[in-house]
Amino acid sequence: MTVQGTADPRFATVRAELERNFAERGEVGASVCVTIDGQTVVDLWGGVADPETNAPWTKDTISLVWSCTKGATALCAHILAARGSLDLDAPAARYWPEFAKGGKDEITVRMLLNHQAGLAALREPIPENGLCDWDAVVGALAAMEPLWEPGTRHGYHALVFGHLVGEVVRRVSGRSLGRFFREEVAEPLGLDFWIGLPAEHEPRVAPVIAPDPPAPGQPVARFYMVGMTDPTSIPGMVLWNSGGLLQPGAVNTSQVHAAEIPSANGITNARGLAGMYRPLALGGSSTASGSCPRTPSPRWARSPRRSPRTPPCWSRRGGRPGS
Repeated sequence: MTVQGTADPRFATVRAELERNFAERGEVGASVCVTIDGQTVVDLWGGVADPETNAPWTKDTISLVWSCTKGATALCAHILAARGSLDLDAPAARYWPEFAKGGKDEITVRMLLNHQAGLAALREPIPENGLCDWDAVVGALAAMEPLWEPGTRHGYHALVFGHLVGEVVRRVSGRSLGRFFREEVAEPLGLDFWIGLPAEHEPRVAPVIAPDPPAPGQPVARFYMVGMTDPTSIPGMVLWNSGGLLQPGAVNTSQVHAAEIPSANGITNARGLAGMYRPLALGGSSTASGSCPRTPSPRWARSPRRSPRTPPCWSRRGGRPGS
């Protein structure tokens, strides 16, 4: 299968390996983009965007990028912090007063960003596509008690990280997370990257291909073993209290694409992801009219992980951009 695009001769092996992905490794459609010192040295794409129609993956094909969206969401919070509008060490309830309920009054914005807030999943089931209902989700998060003592442990906030951080961004900026990202990051950088996809771009979206279930005797990730056998566990809450978002094909709808689920439904391609991270790799000099945060002094919490981490890749082949 022919791979399109460009690659600096120094990176000819990248093109060769992408071609092997299609020829030998079961890849369906993909893109890959690499920048060095601000210069694009690899921008390749190939394969099929939609196996049902056999439509090719083109230069402008975009797809849902799952948890890569979390980087975009965190960037929005850091832009506000760099401007002095958001204090990462302040209680989140300073900006979102309703969040103080349930013993959450001392949870800081930094804890939200660090997956330490103890709110890794909703406690109760929500309606189908419930994660598309912003007000309902943030209301449930504001009302619930933490699943562990905040700040003492890490636990991957797989599907609600974006609502938690995004609501803080909304309260501070007066704009939804998707709008803030579009106006402050994507548009200034010319990125084809959306959190809340406009309807006119829907025809360019490559659907996500769900992985085949494990064959008998094949190992199953511990996260899924725990979640499927114990709905009251944190992995169980992630899987069962997600409004069906993790069911095969659930993300391949215009309703999900148009919603703002800033943990998991960003839509872009490898070029868009590389373009977002390029200014950060250069020290933060060109995002949002010079307001992109420079690398902060890290304050990593040294605490044990609370729950098995959600696997970072939700599809084992096809329908996803490269990195």
